[in-house]
Amino acid sequence: MTTVAGRPAVGSIAARLERLPHSRWHVKVRFLIGAVTFFEAFDQLLAASALPVLMKEWHLTTGQATLAVTAGSVGMLLGALAAGWMGDVIGRVRTVAIGVAVTALAGLAVALSTSIELFALFRFAQGLGIGGVVPVAATYINEIARSDKRGRFVLLYEMIFPVGLAVATLVSVWVVPNLGWRAMFLIGALPVLIAPLLPRHVAESPRWLLARGRTEEAERVIAAIEAEVARSTRAPLPEPAAVRQEDSARGRLAELFTGRYLRRTTVLSGLWFVAYYVNHGISVWLPSLYTRNFGLDLSSALVYTLLSNVTGLLGTLIVALLIDRVGRRPALVTALGGSALALLAPALTGAVSGGQVALFASCTTFFVYAINCGLYLYSPELYPTRNRAKGAAFGGLWNRLGVILGPVVVGAILGSGGSLRLVFAQFAVVAGVGTVIACFAVETKGRTLEELNS
Repeated sequence: MTTVAGRPAVGSIAARLERLPHSRWHVKVRFLIGAVTFFEAFDQLLAASALPVLMKEWHLTTGQATLAVTAGSVGMLLGALAAGWMGDVIGRVRTVAIGVAVTALAGLAVALSTSIELFALFRFAQGLGIGGVVPVAATYINEIARSDKRGRFVLLYEMIFPVGLAVATLVSVWVVPNLGWRAMFLIGALPVLIAPLLPRHVAESPRWLLARGRTEEAERVIAAIEAEVARSTRAPLPEPAAVRQEDSARGRLAELFTGRYLRRTTVLSGLWFVAYYVNHGISVWLPSLYTRNFGLDLSSALVYTLLSNVTGLLGTLIVALLIDRVGRRPALVTALGGSALALLAPALTGAVSGGQVALFASCTTFFVYAINCGLYLYSPELYPTRNRAKGAAFGGLWNRLGVILGPVVVGAILGSGGSLRLVFAQFAVVAGVGTVIACFAVETKGRTLEELNS
């Protein structure tokens, strides 16, 4: 094998990443990227926590309330598209850092809003950052993980997202009634302190550097990573095994819709839409449903919402521990089927109390959160390095369409006098369609990113 300064040639960078044992370097990177992801999740649901108060404070109509919760989602959709391109052109780490700064600064502006129009405008700007950070961060984590343990490695990192959702709800239980909704957005702006640290403490993806033709920089980065891992493990690194190489063609968006990638993109888009249509359609309206439909006080409503986030976190943990054994496709089919059944129950029997809604919603989030995190693992696996961020972000586009339409449909049903039974029924149908789509997913378990895309 050709060597560079006693190390395997740059062409085998994938093999050199594959042979790295878990170390303090992996922990450090996951912690820093995870801190960013935590606050992106925290910021994502802030509008839902603030909505019950905003409706009273600003005397919002159902249409205005829908605008308040969907403006950020529209921003996330556009942010995902822009960040997918940026992540493949300027790098994963720089794109994440820019997105974090945008999210935090826009959050400060939201906290100073004096009308629903300004609130929606700044939530749109905040959404640009959130939508861009999450898929590109997931792409980066995928690219540094070993293929044999990639599912657990990525999903244990992705658990930080439902943790962020749960913490946002938990904090809001005390903060919103006592300090007001603006304080929540001020807390969510704390990542502005993290953004400058990322490029200095998190190395750029060696796979991306190599794909961009920056071979000398890729060699320096992988050599520095190897040295840090060797120091932390206090043992010589194993010899890299042979790993199939990707071709060096320049990435093109059109490639996502041709050849074998057409099927992958089609299935992935459907799964992203279904998962987030159901997830966001339920989660955004839950606090308001509890207070408006069942007469619960705000604190009780937020506690019930927290229960749903906790069960979602549990579902994510279970899928993280099992997905490298059972595979991606069986996990997705099972979770989507479970979601459909959990939603069908209240559609058939009705929901006559806040407690019953909380029970059914918590069963749903147990499965739906597992799907959402699983897709952040699955999406980057399906595309070559040259298009990986674009592919993951294109899935994010459909996820944002689901995020937008889910709450809009619920708002339309409730605004026209429709029943909660109808709300759950249409969610059950969508989840059922998603179960069928998942049956056509390509299995990626245990295969390197290069094997899947060469």
